[in-house]
Amino acid sequence: MTTDFSTASIPVLYRDLYSNFSNNGDPIQKEIYQAFLEQCNLESSSLKRIWDLVGPSKESQGVVNRTNFYKTLALVAWAQQGRHISEKLFDTFTGDEYPSPKIPNIAPVISLKQKLFLEEMPSSSNSYQKLTSVDTVNVQLVPEKKGLFLKYSEYIVTSKRFGVNVTRRYNDFVALQELLLNRFPYRLIPNLPPKKIIINDSQFLEERTRGLQRWLTLICRHPVLCHDSLVSFFLTDEASDLQHRIRNIFRKVPDEFMTSDLAATAKDLLPTENGQIATNREIIRSLVNGIGRLKQDIESLVGLNHNTARDIEDISTQLKNISTINIASRQHFVDNWANTQKSFELTSRELHSVSSASLKQADIQQRSVCEKLALVYDILVAHKELCERLEKGLANDHQVALSKMLALKKKKLQGAIRGTNAESIEQLEAKMLAQENIISNIDLRTDFSLYCVHMETQLVFTYLGTIPSIISTFIDLKTKAHFESLDLWRNLQYQYCNEANKKVNGLSQ
Repeated sequence: MTTDFSTASIPVLYRDLYSNFSNNGDPIQKEIYQAFLEQCNLESSSLKRIWDLVGPSKESQGVVNRTNFYKTLALVAWAQQGRHISEKLFDTFTGDEYPSPKIPNIAPVISLKQKLFLEEMPSSSNSYQKLTSVDTVNVQLVPEKKGLFLKYSEYIVTSKRFGVNVTRRYNDFVALQELLLNRFPYRLIPNLPPKKIIINDSQFLEERTRGLQRWLTLICRHPVLCHDSLVSFFLTDEASDLQHRIRNIFRKVPDEFMTSDLAATAKDLLPTENGQIATNREIIRSLVNGIGRLKQDIESLVGLNHNTARDIEDISTQLKNISTINIASRQHFVDNWANTQKSFELTSRELHSVSSASLKQADIQQRSVCEKLALVYDILVAHKELCERLEKGLANDHQVALSKMLALKKKKLQGAIRGTNAESIEQLEAKMLAQENIISNIDLRTDFSLYCVHMETQLVFTYLGTIPSIISTFIDLKTKAHFESLDLWRNLQYQYCNEANKKVNGLSQ
């Protein structure tokens, strides 16, 4: 159905029903749409006509988008008025606002939606797979620094979703983070890895590169942020001086509350249990500490592997150097030095293999365990800081607004007692009305922020669902590494003992 649907205004009821039947703004599922039509008290022939015109189809992948749902509501209203269902009704409509249908009871539809949503919730692995399918990003450090006098590092950023390679500086990431915080003040915006003024440490640059990749991964896989033009601009724009241009283009974009269809009805979407959000917040605070310690301990073990690999490599190098030192034949305090040199050289090669294997094992553990664990920790910390931002921001604004209202009421009361003239009373009442509007707006923002926190909490729990798999991977890799190391050390032992026996046999002869 291609009829224009923009000739009249949309009733508030349309938006409210879509919010009630949709799951977080997504298109409405076929089962929910069908359940809604069953509540409309229409003949089956009318329902079939509406379904054929604007209902779910193969082309829409079995769901109903916002526009077609609004058209459904208009057609239902016209059908309830006894009019013949046809797409021409939209062409001939001349009113200012489309008609609103009469729906006796939407409770069964809401109940079905909740049931369908709850059936999906236990499968955290499916939820995580859905997140990972959104995009895969890669941040790679450019080996050579740029700049004539002040040197700086650059990164190649690749997005699988957009298929574009762009060059970014650290300050470009900073600009994106600042704009995201302004655009989405009630969403999880993780911390960037720290900036260092004098960057001469390769290890620091490696760690910061990994941190930037984790940060961008969380942003690009976020169910809301990933669809914003701000993120797509960062991932695709190939012109220079991005940090200044992205600020100029997006700095005046209103925040999510001002543009969301859910802003006015967010209170209805909050959990029925008032304490659930606060309870989840305390749980996540505890997890920040526990996961943080776990991350630190595992990173320490992997770091020991790196250090061990380097130490073994140094032993290998020193034995190699010793094996090249020639001792004159007249120095009889070392018997059969030539055989000893061969033994050291062979041992050096074997130790190099042990070192290389240890380093490879540590790198695999870093990618497969440490980075995934750090990703979970980053989003936990982001949730904690989101709650702290709301406490310092909205909660404080609400308290200030209430205090101003109380002060105005007190002035009005005092004026009435003293017999203040009517004009002054009117001015106070006007100020009180303006203050009531401010409080009402803050209340709506508070409800919307709590709804966002509730949804962000579900996102955090989805990432938490990966912890068992991460620990299992850690155990498997450690087991494999120990067996590989055991084989290498046993082979070294065998080789060294063989050489020692040859030396003993040579002396006995």
